[in-house]
Order: sequence, then structure tokens, then C-alpha cells
Amino acid sequence: MSKRSIVIMMGVMLLLLAGCSKEKPASEGSGTSTVDKVELHISAAASLTDSLDDFKKTYEKEHENVELTFMYGGSGKLATSIENGAPADVFLSASKKDMDTLEGKDLLDVSTRTDFTKNVLVLIANQDSNSAINSFEDIDPATVRHFVIGEPESVPVGRYTKEVFEHLKLWQPMQDKLVLASDVRQVLTQVELGNADYGVVYSSDAFISDKVKVLAESDPSWHEPIVYPGAVLKESKHAHEAQQFLDALLDEQGQETLAKYGFK
Repeated sequence: MSKRSIVIMMGVMLLLLAGCSKEKPASEGSGTSTVDKVELHISAAASLTDSLDDFKKTYEKEHENVELTFMYGGSGKLATSIENGAPADVFLSASKKDMDTLEGKDLLDVSTRTDFTKNVLVLIANQDSNSAINSFEDIDPATVRHFVIGEPESVPVGRYTKEVFEHLKLWQPMQDKLVLASDVRQVLTQVELGNADYGVVYSSDAFISDKVKVLAESDPSWHEPIVYPGAVLKESKHAHEAQQFLDALLDEQGQETLAKYGFK
């Protein structure tokens, strides 16, 4: 090979290498740039489990850069966890009291606080029960073996149940019959399994179970209004996305999803 040919080949190789070095990665220059996903941590009342799991599917399809991670439990325990530093961008409570607690400790962006749904308190029994009760007022402590309710200090449904029992003068007579659960879904499960004669849950919980039947609805005047407030936490690193999620719950699609699972 002549010297001239060698020089030409080396020149071509240098040009090719220079061209490669100037190419930008796809993530920089092409239209296929990738966006880091935002993970939203949402602490939510246990009664919202099925509705939010359903809503998550649609929401994440429409917001491809957002991943929703839910922590479900009793609202009181969730509020305590947030106070103790548990990661949370949004708090969805089943009671005003627990949201008020966090607001009082200056942990909320109060401008974002909003009530997004309501619920109804119902008396349930196992589907195979032959109970003749059709009202809370029909409850006779003498005929009850086990009655499961949420723990009143940390579980809103338990607090509402206690208010109903106090109104009907059943709280003290029922003391040795009560079984306390850590959240409303545990109440539901115990009745489904036949471990308790009766339980009190929200209508939305009874709605999703084919193993229990509703015997009665509580008179709303017997307890505090059952409203669900939501808010963005002050320490959220994704406040914009958190607010978008709350707004979506209030929009038509969010409200339809909640109604689908028995919320009002």
C-alpha cells in the first residue's frame, strides 16, 4: 500500500472518530429524553384501600412521571407516624381530629387542606348470621358474645362507634363484649371470619365484601360527621405533584372512583 493511501485512510478514520465524539446521548439531544419518576408517599386511612388502589391505575397512566406509594392504616396511627418523621407527601384521613392534630403541630400546608369525601357508619354481621337485629338500638349486650370495633383512641371508626354507643347508653354495658381492632379492615375481617357476632364499619368497607351483611345504618346525629380531609405535608419534596394528586381526587374521575366503592 502506498504512503498516499495510508495517509488518506488515517484521515478518514480521524474524521469518523471526531463525528462519533460529537454525537449527543439520546437522553440529551434526541426527542426520547427520559424523565426521572417522582414517587409520592401517601398515608391514607385503611377504608380507602380499594378505591385508591383502583384510582392509582388510572392516575399513573395519565401521569407517567409519577409513582404512587400508599401506606394504609388507622388515621391516628398514621398521624403519629408522620409526627415521628415517617415519609409522607399527602395525608388522607378518615377524621377531622387526626388532621387537626397535624395542623396543630404545623406539619401541614394548610392552604392545601380539603375534604374530599364522606362515609356512613353501618352495623354488620357475617353473611351466614341469623341475627334479627335491624337497628343499632336493637343491640342487647346480654345476647352478644363478641363485638368488634376499631380502637377508639387511634381508629376513627372506633371513635365514631364509641360516640354512637354512648348516645344509646351501650358503651358501659358492652365493655366486656368488645374486641378492639387496629383499623377498620381488621374489624371487617373479624366479622368475615366469624370471630365476632357483630362489628361496626363504614358503608364503603361493607360494600366491597360478600361475606358480611349490613344490618343497620347509624343515625348521623349520633356521632361527629364522617368526613375525609386530605392535605399536603409541609416537608413534601414534591409539593406540586402532591397538590395535583389531591386535585385529581376532587375531580370527576376521582369522585366517581370513590362513589364506585361506596363513598358518598
